[in-house]
Amino acid sequence: MAKFILYQLFVRVMGDRRWTPGGDYAENGSGKFNDITTEYLRNLADGLSVGAVWYTGILAHSTATSFEGFPADCPAIVKGKAGSPYAIRDYYDVAPELAEDTARRLDEFKALVDRTHKAGMKVVIDFVPNHVARSYHSTTNDFTQANFFPLDGPLELPYNVAGRELYNEDPALATGNDCFSRHPGITDWYDTVKLNYNYRFTWDKMLDILLYWAGMGVDGFRCDMVELVTPEFFEWAISSVRSQYPGTFFIAEVYDKKNYIKYAAAGFNYLYDKSGFYDALKAISTNREPAYWLTDEWQFLGALQPRMLNFLENHDEQRIASDYFLGDARRGFAPLAVSMLFNTAPFMIYCGQEYGERGMACEGFSGMDGRTSIFDFCTLTYRDNPPELRNEIFGRYHELTSLATSDIFAKGGTYDLMYANPTGENFDAQRIFTFMRGFKGRTALVAANFSDSARQIKISIPQDAYDYFGTGRVRKFEEPMTLNPFDYIVLLSE
Repeated sequence: MAKFILYQLFVRVMGDRRWTPGGDYAENGSGKFNDITTEYLRNLADGLSVGAVWYTGILAHSTATSFEGFPADCPAIVKGKAGSPYAIRDYYDVAPELAEDTARRLDEFKALVDRTHKAGMKVVIDFVPNHVARSYHSTTNDFTQANFFPLDGPLELPYNVAGRELYNEDPALATGNDCFSRHPGITDWYDTVKLNYNYRFTWDKMLDILLYWAGMGVDGFRCDMVELVTPEFFEWAISSVRSQYPGTFFIAEVYDKKNYIKYAAAGFNYLYDKSGFYDALKAISTNREPAYWLTDEWQFLGALQPRMLNFLENHDEQRIASDYFLGDARRGFAPLAVSMLFNTAPFMIYCGQEYGERGMACEGFSGMDGRTSIFDFCTLTYRDNPPELRNEIFGRYHELTSLATSDIFAKGGTYDLMYANPTGENFDAQRIFTFMRGFKGRTALVAANFSDSARQIKISIPQDAYDYFGTGRVRKFEEPMTLNPFDYIVLLSE
């Protein structure tokens, strides 16, 4: 696949509802599959050039709410009233709170898959292979204790977990974040238990789950915390799925850059570049590192560049517009342009990002942390932004996604110009990053300003850059130009 835009949509926060911090489902309600209308999907496809939608929080997960045929969990093993979407309660079902008619929840999800495909986009859902909720139960070939890691003695939940005395588990099972103690701490994933891949049944069951959803029309899987699962499993499972559904693609949530090659070799199409471009761009944007650091990052990746998934937001990271990152979505235009346009890797947008969502509400369990809570019943807050601000931000996202999916940026080569532009009278390599892209005789120049002041710059372009693209010199690329604060400029050849 050439570069495409992936849109992460956390279904639970869909809709415009009044809600109370820490409120339960009866008070606050939840986003629904049916909230994602044909009109909404067309806006993603046409307005943001989205090629695939990652529906987050789809699988049935631990919750403190009771639904018909779906009893509530003990609140001591649920984070928040809504529960973590990564504490999976049934791999073969969808979360009942996402359906208008809980008895027909799978039918409503299938209808969403169909709407998404008709809008010209692929469907991605989470695959959580490492851990399940402590209350996991499925009617389909269920797990036994051999699938987990039993410990010596009963579980003792953290002392500051309300209602801890109401939950009994003996023997205790190791947590999803590899806490092999029956005394997990408050920062451990105490609501989950780790799966044992030394037991062959685990491999077979997880493949069955992937095939189940692929058979329902799911085109791709974002695989959670892959570094906690042996790559040999993924190599086997991915090839097995593709033998029946050849077009299925897989995205790895991987953090340690030393593991990129290992999981790419296991068959993943794309890998998170969190500890690479994301961390570098965040540090540069907050004036903690120089712009030229990006050159080291892409050189480290080498041939893996097209296999990375670039992003500036997702459900784990702080919102650009939050007080914990840049405080204003417009200050993110420079890193956005670099992340989206530098290479042919896909780019991910998190729901609400395109309107300047701040993530500064105190939703309940998660507190105020610059993120949109994945533990609470709440909605996005960008609707509180002035309409003119929302329109300005969306306009930039529209401009950049349109550029990113055009041939020159989706398929073309890249030439980093930083080595030819050290800090001097006409260029500040600490705060400016610049590069060229080219495809079939056309070239583009991109320059981004990470400073809080306008910069007059003149970019030096070596003949080698033009030779690389097989084109003649472009005069306007080498003329003086003005870069606004926190902004970018894109110049295209004729």
